[in-house]
Amino acid sequence: MELRTQALFVIPVCGLAGALIAWIGSTAVTGTTAFSIAIAVAFAVNWLMFIPSYVHQTERYFDLTGSITFLTATWLSLLVAGNLGDPRALLLAIMISIWALRLGSFLFNRVVREGHDGRFETILPEPRVLLMTWTLQALWVTINASAAIAVLSAGAQVPLGIWAVIGGLMWFTGFAIEVTADTQKSHFRADPANKGRFITTGLWAWSRHPNYFGELLLWAGVAVAAAPVLSGWQYLFLGAPLLTLFLMTKVSGVDMLERRADKRWGADPEYQNYKSSTPSLVLRPPRANRNPNGATAA
Repeated sequence: MELRTQALFVIPVCGLAGALIAWIGSTAVTGTTAFSIAIAVAFAVNWLMFIPSYVHQTERYFDLTGSITFLTATWLSLLVAGNLGDPRALLLAIMISIWALRLGSFLFNRVVREGHDGRFETILPEPRVLLMTWTLQALWVTINASAAIAVLSAGAQVPLGIWAVIGGLMWFTGFAIEVTADTQKSHFRADPANKGRFITTGLWAWSRHPNYFGELLLWAGVAVAAAPVLSGWQYLFLGAPLLTLFLMTKVSGVDMLERRADKRWGADPEYQNYKSSTPSLVLRPPRANRNPNGATAA
């Protein structure tokens, strides 16, 4: 199905999904809850940013807006609910904030340095497709942060325990993997000798997309740390990492980058060897016969 046609279906479905998540997460008496306000703001921010993005034909602020959306939804829900004294809520807010500030600044600096984001080459000229992309980002924020926002806006507090420790360790490990992979990729690209080549060193020898694996792991950690506070239908939020995995591998991210890499290096035997011997996402020790030189798209 053509992307412009898909957009007519995807945009309202994303909006309905966001509304459903807001309804599930809401726990207040009057119907206007910290949870639903945070979700509404997440969509509003991205829909508003679509306008200058299309008018000026720029994707420069897309990833930065994603991070700002996470920060806004997180701290807005915490402040509206008045949960600044809840240790678990503060822990989750800090975990999300550290990740969002690091990733947002990293991606913004990268797009400024490179002048463009290759993912948007065919998206920017098509208003429906561009609006779909901004809407998907709002849904991505909503899905990823749903378990945490449920805690941040909760009326009851649960003391920190083993699940907070496990979730925190998962978050830290995932964050370390993502930062390390991004740093290795940046250093590789900064070397003029590597122009036009694909990275197969460091964590990129263990996975073709180690940064995405790290991100998936850290958000799973957020869900685990939030779990003891959830109740009723909110337990569905624990499946958020699975939905993120689907969006990451089938809608954007991995799938898009794999197609770009195949187009660029598909005829290269070394790339074919790298692709066939290296997992797409999950980290696995490299095989001994792998050529240690090369790069990947993204």
